[in-house]
Amino acid sequence: MSAAEYDAILFLSFGGPEKREDVLPFLENVLRGRNVPRERMLEVAEHYYHFEGVSPINQQNRELIAAVTARLRAQGCELPVYWGNRNWHPLLNDTVEQMTRQGVRRAMAFVTSAVSSYSSCRQYLENIAAAQAHAGPQAPAVDKIRNFFNHPEFIAANLAQVRAALERLPKGSQKAVRVLFTAHSIPMSMAQASPYVEQLQETCRLIAAELGLADSQWQLAYQSRSGRPEDPWLEPDILDVLRAFPESELPPVVIVPVGFLSDHMEVLFDLDVEAADLCRERGIVMQRAGTVGTHPRFVEMVCQLIEERLRPETPRAALGQYPAGWDQCDLGCCPAPPRRPSSSTTATGPAR
Repeated sequence: MSAAEYDAILFLSFGGPEKREDVLPFLENVLRGRNVPRERMLEVAEHYYHFEGVSPINQQNRELIAAVTARLRAQGCELPVYWGNRNWHPLLNDTVEQMTRQGVRRAMAFVTSAVSSYSSCRQYLENIAAAQAHAGPQAPAVDKIRNFFNHPEFIAANLAQVRAALERLPKGSQKAVRVLFTAHSIPMSMAQASPYVEQLQETCRLIAAELGLADSQWQLAYQSRSGRPEDPWLEPDILDVLRAFPESELPPVVIVPVGFLSDHMEVLFDLDVEAADLCRERGIVMQRAGTVGTHPRFVEMVCQLIEERLRPETPRAALGQYPAGWDQCDLGCCPAPPRRPSSSTTATGPAR
């Protein structure tokens, strides 16, 4: 495939509210068709109101897009860059309509998720198809850029953030540290139908190896569980891991939200509020590593992935035991989990 075959770049993300008035309409978008009780939605809304209704995800996407665009321009790539979200403005339907009006014929899409599962991969492909149908027969073709859980620049950006957090620990405590990686919990039915856990484990393993951590010094935990209490989701929860440390042995911890590319609402509330409060209660010294955000190594990775699409002869970088990700997903990969009737205890989906 030649560079001439692409005439645009599309950033695709989850979206989030940017003021108090946005919170309930945003959550209604997230929960549409899921029969979640309104009282539970209002409970989650309070997480946003704790931060004046502002999720940082949209602004962080703007900053990432600006950084990547500047880097591309410096490299001589002048393709226009668009941005659309699944759940909040700028909505993907509106963005694809705009691309159609402006004559875009083929775009590559960078999705803000490093790993594969229904919600982080297949559902975005469905969102693209729905937006194309909404825009009509002249809508552009859109090719999703591969996943990047083991890309060297992704590992390097995370590694820099973890090292910075380790340096913030009290002197002399680094030898006893526990590094707790976190990612969004998903239903077991979704996890078993995708390589989500394997890919996350590989990302963590690669970072831990670079840090020289023993296997006993790190683990992958999960956060932000949603769904009915009786339904199985990925465990252990990060709060349960923190509670399990014996009183006689409370190691300093660095929590690394490796499953998130930017400081989503889950990172701010579930880690910076709930996990931090629990650590204070238990006397655990805690530092939270930053997400990759606009770290220069992450920006470089995005540009390299774009370069792969523009020039297929470009070598594909990957670390560890898994090869570089694929360009085309099989139709049956990462299927949606089966729908189940809701109950009064049903929780919401991701609160980003």
